Amino acid sequence: MTSVPTTSPTETSSPDADVVVDLDVPWVVLVWNDPINTIDYVAKVFQKLFGYSKAKAMRLTMDVHTRGRAVVSTGTRAEAEVDVFRLHEHGLWATMQHDD
Repeated sequence: MTSVPTTSPTETSSPDADVVVDLDVPWVVLVWNDPINTIDYVAKVFQKLFGYSKAKAMRLTMDVHTRGRAVVSTGTRAEAEVDVFRLHEHGLWATMQHDD
């Protein structure tokens, strides 16, 4: 006769009521400076992908160039993933993170 293992319920603690998870926190897409793409090219990509004016695209591009990065879009996680993918398709170094 083979014995069948039995399991008994185990006690678990409930989550702390003080822990709050904000699911509405938007995601930001960052473009990082790189030594390959020109300033003009990056600005044109921002105009093409996000519909930014030439002035806004150039302002963001100069932030990338001088500060090392710029936030180029915000939205849901799914939207940010799409934006990062599209930026990668255009040869730009992009990442996403929760907005602070």
